Parts: sequence; structure tokens; C-alpha cells
Amino acid sequence: MKTDETLIGPLLRYFFLDFLCTQKRASPQTIVSYRDAFRLLLEFVHEKQGIAPEAMQVKDLSVTVILSFLDHLELKRGNSVRSRNVRLAAIRSFFRVVALRDPASVNQSTCVLAIPVKRADRLLVKSLSRDEIDAIIAASDLTRWSGRRDHALLLTLYNSGARASEITALKQSQVVFGTSNFLHLFGKGRKERTVPLWPKTAAALKAWFAEIADWDTDLAYPSAANNRLTREGLNYILQRAIMRASSNCQSLREKKVTPHSVRHTTATHLLQSGVDISVIALWLGHESIETTHIYLESDLATKETALSKLSPAGVDVPRFKADDKILAFLAAL
Repeated sequence: MKTDETLIGPLLRYFFLDFLCTQKRASPQTIVSYRDAFRLLLEFVHEKQGIAPEAMQVKDLSVTVILSFLDHLELKRGNSVRSRNVRLAAIRSFFRVVALRDPASVNQSTCVLAIPVKRADRLLVKSLSRDEIDAIIAASDLTRWSGRRDHALLLTLYNSGARASEITALKQSQVVFGTSNFLHLFGKGRKERTVPLWPKTAAALKAWFAEIADWDTDLAYPSAANNRLTREGLNYILQRAIMRASSNCQSLREKKVTPHSVRHTTATHLLQSGVDISVIALWLGHESIETTHIYLESDLATKETALSKLSPAGVDVPRFKADDKILAFLAAL
């Protein structure tokens, strides 16, 4: 007879409601990501083994099954390696809880936790040129209320380098005007950061907030129904601006631009302006400066500057010579 402790259902409820929501206070984005991972996993097991989700036991999620599921994500659903690793992270987090809640499953949990993260190709980030981003921001129709909203939104998106979830959730009360203009952003893991506003952005926001002062909302960029914009709504606004801008800036026709592309553009332009990489990490809300290094690798202008500082051809550059056995060993590695 199956006990409640070995069934997946009670463990999943504890995992989401108690562990993630109460103990870890995980962000809504994390909870949604983990939820989607388990919906896909349980549907996969149901399809392959004919076991209804409410009847599944921990033992039904064996290492073999999970590996087969991960292959299914890549080969059948066309997911990227990064997406595959995100799903694996959710499963591994769950099995850490399983090991504590169901001692009989410790060995299985250990095996699942040993499934390695798959190495993904490190692609260079693609950003827009200054002319391209300027054309996008200028494309909004300022004769319409929605155009004035979009203009302020796109300016803020570029100025702040905010994530899509941060910009759609932005409230007027998070924007501070004064001697210095800035906004408070709440990023991954509920981490708060402050981002300065350029005078042009601050002016656009002041004008826009004054226009919607009687809307009875604290949202910075409400929809026509006075609700929070969705990710799809944000992307629609961006694509509409790109379509208009591409008539004058034809290079945009050849590019796939997303809200995250604008974030990459902000980081790249800050780097090209001489802003220190550690400041850019704080600006973007990166937990580790290593994440920000991708912009150093991708920025051709920075590489060209470094190249210009190299010794010209024909000039002998002294080479390192190890005068110690240990140093010689290290140099030979």
C-alpha cells in the first residue's frame, strides 16, 4: 500500500508551499519556473509510463526517467541546453527536500543530485548600436497616450537595463525625483538596487506620471485597462517601435530584438563609455561580476582598444623565463 510519504503529491505540496514560499521566500519567477518544470516532468512520466500524477511515487522519478526527460526536452521539444539545465535545477532542488522528508529515498535522491549540469555553448551577447536604440526610442507616436507611455517605457528600459519582469512591475513610487533622479528595482531573489536616471529619462517620466495622475494606479506603465503589462505586452510595444524605426534604420530589419537585447545594449554602451565592469554589475543587478564579463568578451570596440596598445610588429617583447623548478612546472602546464 502506498503511503502519503512516498507519493509525489504531498512532497510537491510541501516543496512549493512550505519550502519555497515560506522557508526560502523564493521569487514568483522562481516558483513559476519550478512549477513549469514539474508540469512537464509529470506529463512526460504519465505519457511514457501511464501513471497518473496523483498516483506517482518518488521511485517513479528514477535517474533513468529524469535523464530520459532531459533528453526529451532537447530532442523533442527543441529546448536549449540552458533551458534543460533550468529544469534540472528545479528537479535537484526538489530531491534535496525529498532526502530530508523521506529517508527511504536518500539513495535515489543522491543519485538524482549527481546528474551533472550540461555544459552550454557560451554565445556572445548581441547588442544594438547607438543609432539603432535611438531610432527605436524615437519611433513612438507622441500624439497618442500609448505612444507617450511607450516612449517613457523604452527610455527607462534602455537607461536602467532592467529585466522584463522588473520594468512591467515598476511602480511610480519606485521612481525618485530630486537633486538626483533614480529608481529602485527589485530583481532576482528580491534583491533591491538603485539605478540613476538620465535627465532625458527623468523628464519623460515626470511628464508621463503627470498625465496619468488621475488613473488611480501606482503602476508606472499601466495597460489600456489600467492593469500591469504582461511580458507579451512589453514585447509587443518593443516590436511595434522596431517596425516603425526600421523604415529609417534598415539594419533593424535583420535583427531579432527582445527586451533582454535592450538590457545587453545598456551594458555594452556603459562599457564603451568607460564605466567600470563592477559598476555595470551593480547597475544590472548581477549577483556575480563573472556574469558581467560576457560584455567584455562581446565588445569588439574594447578588444580593438586593447589591440592598439600591443607592441607593433617587429618589436621584440621579453618572454617569461622560469628560473625555478616549480615555476618551470607551472609554466609548462
